[in-house]
Amino acid sequence: MHDTIVTFDRVREHLRLTPKLDFAQLVDQSVSETIGRSINTSMTVLLVLLAVYFFGGESVKQFNLVLILGVIFGTYSSIFIACPLLVVWNRLAPPAK
Repeated sequence: MHDTIVTFDRVREHLRLTPKLDFAQLVDQSVSETIGRSINTSMTVLLVLLAVYFFGGESVKQFNLVLILGVIFGTYSSIFIACPLLVVWNRLAPPAK
């Protein structure tokens, strides 16, 4: 969820700075600027979660596995689902007055 917020905030900034740019290009530029940060953050969290999964106790293994899957699917959905959905939503929305 955090990656989506960061990317959408970048889209909002670009809308203010370059309002004439095509919205799909603007979203693409925003994703390109934030993808490295998103992947680095997710990999850092995954590293810690994997360490706790392999070296932690049995009582936290299942919970940790759910957290690992959540980080993986959350990062994927922020980059590859939320942003294209924003572009589609923008195309379907009536133009602002």
